[in-house]
Amino acid sequence: MADKEANIYIVDVGASTAECRNGRMESDLEYGMKYVWEKIGLALQANRKGLGLGVIALRHDETKNDLDSGEGYENIAVLKDLGQIEMSHLKDLQKKFVSSSTDYGDAMSAMILAVHMIENFTRLKTGKLGKFKRKIVLVTDGQGIMDDNDLKSLAEKVNELEIELIVVGIDFDDLEYGFKEEDKPSNKRSNEKVLQELVESCKNGTFATMAEVLESLAEPVVKVTRPYCNYRGKLSLGDYNKYPDTAAYIDVERYFKTHQARPPGASSFVNKTSVSNGEASGQDTEMTDAPDLSAVKSGIRYQISDPSAPGGKQDVNREELSKAYYYGSTAVPISASEENVTKLETNQSFEIIGFIPNDKYERYLNMGECNITVAQSVNDKAKMALSSLIHALHELDSYAVARIVTKDGKGPQLLVMAPSIENEVEALLDVPLPFAEDVRIYSFPPLDRVITTSGAIMKKHRNLPNDDLVKSMSDYVDSMDLSGFGRDENGEPTEYMTIEETYAPGLHRINQAIRTRAVQPDKPVEEPPEILVKWSHPPPELVKKAAPKLQKLVEAADVKKVADKVRGKRTRDQIKPLSGLDVNSLLNSQKPRAARKITMENSIPDFKQLLEATVSSSEIHDLVTQMAKIIYKMVANTAIGGSFDMVTENMRVLRSQMMDLEMPEIYNGFIRDFKQKLVAGELFENEFASNKRELWFRVVKSKRLGLIDTEVSEHSDISKEEAAQFYVLSTELPSRAK
Repeated sequence: MADKEANIYIVDVGASTAECRNGRMESDLEYGMKYVWEKIGLALQANRKGLGLGVIALRHDETKNDLDSGEGYENIAVLKDLGQIEMSHLKDLQKKFVSSSTDYGDAMSAMILAVHMIENFTRLKTGKLGKFKRKIVLVTDGQGIMDDNDLKSLAEKVNELEIELIVVGIDFDDLEYGFKEEDKPSNKRSNEKVLQELVESCKNGTFATMAEVLESLAEPVVKVTRPYCNYRGKLSLGDYNKYPDTAAYIDVERYFKTHQARPPGASSFVNKTSVSNGEASGQDTEMTDAPDLSAVKSGIRYQISDPSAPGGKQDVNREELSKAYYYGSTAVPISASEENVTKLETNQSFEIIGFIPNDKYERYLNMGECNITVAQSVNDKAKMALSSLIHALHELDSYAVARIVTKDGKGPQLLVMAPSIENEVEALLDVPLPFAEDVRIYSFPPLDRVITTSGAIMKKHRNLPNDDLVKSMSDYVDSMDLSGFGRDENGEPTEYMTIEETYAPGLHRINQAIRTRAVQPDKPVEEPPEILVKWSHPPPELVKKAAPKLQKLVEAADVKKVADKVRGKRTRDQIKPLSGLDVNSLLNSQKPRAARKITMENSIPDFKQLLEATVSSSEIHDLVTQMAKIIYKMVANTAIGGSFDMVTENMRVLRSQMMDLEMPEIYNGFIRDFKQKLVAGELFENEFASNKRELWFRVVKSKRLGLIDTEVSEHSDISKEEAAQFYVLSTELPSRAK
């Protein structure tokens, strides 16, 4: 496949495209631009210098093209010349794609112009055509005037330049797809036939209706990376330099077979305008506008402690520093000369060091991505030798173990190499193996038996499944088998989830969101396409089929529904006395329910004991109200040179008890009212107003008397930021200095 591309999109913007047809709530132009914007977004996201893209507007109000001096090229405007597309081009195109006020403009002339632009763009200075993948896409509603006199010559030129021609029609008939427009205008029917005849005359042509094309856009585009050779040299069996008579080697090339695709990270980009404002104001930067994004560049400064320098730190150059490595918690410095001793001097090599049966290899030993090793393309002797090795490994059901150093000075890797004979390609597939330092040994208790502290082995235990449960689980797993649940074209059982149809949802979903936000910033990101979420849940037919097996499994496992957690009940385990007596119940039973009041002298014990005996939320609210009144009285009584220790202790107990009962909103209401009364001066007489700041300072200092936020209790609706802001007083309070 050619690395370079030259693609031109011809978009019909005639007056007829402003109408909404066939029950759609959007115009024909907006309907067709869904396809064009998606393709432009993919080209922009690819960010390849060799990907040239041009845009032509057909039936435009203006005439702007290189062939405008000739007859028949009126009302055709080149909105973007053929070349790499950037965000600035995208913003410009978004303003220009509007329906025009004319129906004049010939689609054939627009395609001739596109062929002319591609030929000039891809022809080398020597006069020969370069290695490009050329494509012309026409998006039209077929309502314009079309001259078919140059149909044959246009098809010949398209075939000569090896251009792929794609015609996408809005509401064009497609019997294979199952779409036919009723009451079609006669000129549109005629234009459809002309365009279909043109496509059939081209060697690489496609004729499609817009509904089918938009449906196909839901399928993610898989990026095919260029083959990259990471090793080119000899694959040896033995040391051919030391033992030339007995050792052997094969001239090979090693390429990446698989490579993990990762979604782009937002932390790699930052908004230019926000950076300048953030540096000036000391605020965090925020990404707001995609065109202003720029890549983040890292900068490192080295500083040492210096009391005489400003700020106690002094900048030093990297050359003046020595490397250090942690040994436990101690940094051990090591000079450059000493560090050279630790480096392993390696030379480029690729050698087989052994063989193992493939049934002895464990899959969990794979440590990285797969590579493929093939013989050098122009070396027949190497091809024959490598083929012999591959067939020998295949016939003996064995793998080869090899050591590779891709470049001089690089660290060595151990590989396990498996034979591959597929599609007439013979190769060795390899994955990295772990070194001894990479292996971690963890011990876990056995799953089929219980070993007691005395060493006895128990085969039957409440934590072990019985035979009935094991059989029920096995039957349920077999009933949910997907390997043959799919159906092929003939209705025969086949694999349900094929590798080709299984996509990474996170990767493609993020890319879809980025394209939508770049092309249409004001439009919300659509729901993920069905093809991405299809495999996130089992097929309903299979679930229904396996339902009886699941019910037997539920019965065998004695699965029971866990009762909903009741708020207002304590979550902490209560300490039981050795006597077994419920002391709290005995104490509370001594008082009639109507006489259960909290006393100021014994407020904390009374509050805790009465909470233990509560049976409704109304009683809890009543006790909290009593406790709040006592706290307010304590504040007033300790204003005259007293200590606020009892006040803060009562508040702490109140907060703790409400957290245990999972009712943080009650305490949050109290502390808000407490702050409001404190600021308003309702808790002190005027002559003791200076104690306001002292009391609030005690609340802030404790850090455990403020609002209960979501990090402390999952039942709270207060955010961490709101809880932190609560400690700030919005009014001026007197200080001791006044």
